[in-house]
Amino acid sequence: MSTVKEILQTMDYGPAPEAKDAVTAWLAKHQPGFRHYIGGAFQAPRDGKLFDVHNPADGSVIAKVAQGSAADVDAAVAAARAAFPAWSKTSGETRARYLYAIARHVQKRERFLSVLESIDNGKPIRESRDIDVPLVARHFYHHAGWAALLDTEFSGLGPVGVCGQIIPWNFPLLMLAWKVAPALAAGNTVVLKPAEYTPLTALALAEICDEVGLPKGVFNIVTGDGETGAAIVNHADVDKIAFTGSTEVGREIRKATAGTGKKLSLELGGKSPFIVFDDADLDSAVEGVVDAIWFNQGQVCCAGSRLLVQEGVAERFYDKLKRRMETLRVGDPLDKSIDIGAIVAKVQLERITKLVEQGRREGAACFQPSAPMPGKGWFFPPTLFTDVAPASTIAQVEIFGPVLAAMTFRTPDEAAALANNSAYGLSASVWSENIDRCLDLAARIKAGVIWINGTNMFDAAAGFGGYRESGFGREGGREGMIEYLTPLKKNSAKDPAKAKLSAEPTASAFEGKPTLDRTAKLFIGGKQARPDSGYSYSVLDAKDHAIGQAGLGNRKDIRNAVEAASKATGWTALSGHARAQVLYFLAENLSARADEFAARLIAMTGAAKKAARAEVDASVSRIIHYAAWADKYDGRVHYTKARHVTLAMPEAWGTMAVSCPDEAPLLGFISLVIPVIAMGNRVVATPAPLHPLSATDFYQVLETSDVPDGVVNIVTGERDLLAKTLAEHDEIACAWYFGGAEGVALVERGSAGNLKATWCEHGARDWLSTEAQGESFLRHATQIKNIWVPYGE
Repeated sequence: MSTVKEILQTMDYGPAPEAKDAVTAWLAKHQPGFRHYIGGAFQAPRDGKLFDVHNPADGSVIAKVAQGSAADVDAAVAAARAAFPAWSKTSGETRARYLYAIARHVQKRERFLSVLESIDNGKPIRESRDIDVPLVARHFYHHAGWAALLDTEFSGLGPVGVCGQIIPWNFPLLMLAWKVAPALAAGNTVVLKPAEYTPLTALALAEICDEVGLPKGVFNIVTGDGETGAAIVNHADVDKIAFTGSTEVGREIRKATAGTGKKLSLELGGKSPFIVFDDADLDSAVEGVVDAIWFNQGQVCCAGSRLLVQEGVAERFYDKLKRRMETLRVGDPLDKSIDIGAIVAKVQLERITKLVEQGRREGAACFQPSAPMPGKGWFFPPTLFTDVAPASTIAQVEIFGPVLAAMTFRTPDEAAALANNSAYGLSASVWSENIDRCLDLAARIKAGVIWINGTNMFDAAAGFGGYRESGFGREGGREGMIEYLTPLKKNSAKDPAKAKLSAEPTASAFEGKPTLDRTAKLFIGGKQARPDSGYSYSVLDAKDHAIGQAGLGNRKDIRNAVEAASKATGWTALSGHARAQVLYFLAENLSARADEFAARLIAMTGAAKKAARAEVDASVSRIIHYAAWADKYDGRVHYTKARHVTLAMPEAWGTMAVSCPDEAPLLGFISLVIPVIAMGNRVVATPAPLHPLSATDFYQVLETSDVPDGVVNIVTGERDLLAKTLAEHDEIACAWYFGGAEGVALVERGSAGNLKATWCEHGARDWLSTEAQGESFLRHATQIKNIWVPYGE
């Protein structure tokens, strides 16, 4: 056995197999054959035909799957059409909850889905586990947010109808999420055909849709080959086609849909340039090449398959790259020590082999590392061609395998010319320490996605798609949502300004039973704290009967709360996506205690049961609303003077103060605190002084919802006295006040010390109205930083 010292010298890796028992059992359960998923149920194929699905790592048959016929497609489209009226009229928030539930279920099954994807597709488990499946959850989370914001952010637009979606085999579950999540968020229904080679994770997701109770017919799967896809494309009752695959098939789909009125988006092939200048960090660029072309065995439409290196460093770069290639490990995709897995199918392996042989015949120098290859399965070694002619086959044809064609250039102009010497235009990667040069070249390359000193970076918030023969349309972000929307007919658009949040009461668990007396504490730094003064005040109900006591906070309590908030900087550093997940969890936990919070409102204010429950439900909806915004309230690129990209970036203030109104004691508190923390701020909040107990109850929800300590701090007491102290505190960057006219004056005067921003209102608001939420709150919760980036030489 090797010693630790020897292992550190050799860096040899032993096998680290991922357990597959759960997936094996699941496949065995479906041994008779997987069925289509139509109308919310798994249905046998109309003609009874099945086809085999193989494990690329050993060639074995792992499942039999239904072969879709025209009759199966008819049934799926009919189910989607029947479901469309109700689904399209379902509120955006309701659709958001379904998508959120799917995302949560994907996260709960991350390991199962990762192993299944690697067995079915052949990609290394590290990639499916750390990249694919987390991004799947991310897309459903992100688009849950767009569903909730649909009426305001896409006013005048509505769903297209029934969407036919055809996805490839290289990212089977991720491509499903890219397409299904925005389609459902927009109110469309879907008929999806997964790739013939890799249908299994799509069928596993259908089971998840069953578990979350997605309405029948909203999402349908018909498995099969190209004929099944053609039946979807040509179906008269399909309103939109979304296709990811080869340019050749995309061209045929464009012809088939021409003149039919079908909306169409195509994400097709690529031959992306990876450009390295002589001033680049060469070691980093080598790692970038590994990610660009050997990620997923090079079976990536945006793979950096054309390496363009500045002539002065080309040989040095090639030497570094070859040494790195010698360390790449090819083998069992379920081995966590493996870098490169199996090619998806035998026919694809044959295509790669044929094109590599053609590259050799055309005179390019071929390098392949000496690492051993597995004895069975469909594997191909990482391959580097140098001395490649720009017009050669391997420089022009999409190989879709772990094969890199390298060329040299002398000047930026030549680099741009070589980069654009392709029928494709999907992506490009530019490497240089000179950001001016990078941006100048990025502006000249004809491609839909440009990465600077990075590669293969994807996110649900950013649109992805190509130019020229790489297709049209975008997937992800605001641009991707547009692909699944169409203008509403005249006079049918909703007026969001007139919309009201409404909620029907449900059966309540409270019946007026006496409760144990308790004094609500302050909430500071994630802990319940007694007020420094030691005093409390009585909280009265509508008939002036004492129903509890709340702490009487003072200047020292404010100091402690501000210190706690100032330490919680990790919250500001979190991504918007991470904050959104916490807020969704917060909404989930408040919803679970809805009856309890409604009972508290009735006790404090004397509100009717229906009105109290409506306020609680509206509070849950408001949290969901700002969870949706957390990763979408982004900046703009300003059109400033020539040769500048000016980025307007909204940033959190830091520590903010919020003084809450007396009306709607729960909803008013939620409506002010949640947008503040959604944007990454920390907050010291003083709840309604007459009715503070909803807010002090709420800190119990905060404690169980993964909200970090110090992000939300609650100090009860006399609103104007506490507001004045907060306004005068130099560590408070921005103060909001909603109360009386005298309090407004106190806060605005107090803010003069450090000239902090303020937002003050007096007079009652209708907190149930949608006018009490939205962009104005987010705008006041952020400040804008403009960054000017010059480009051009």
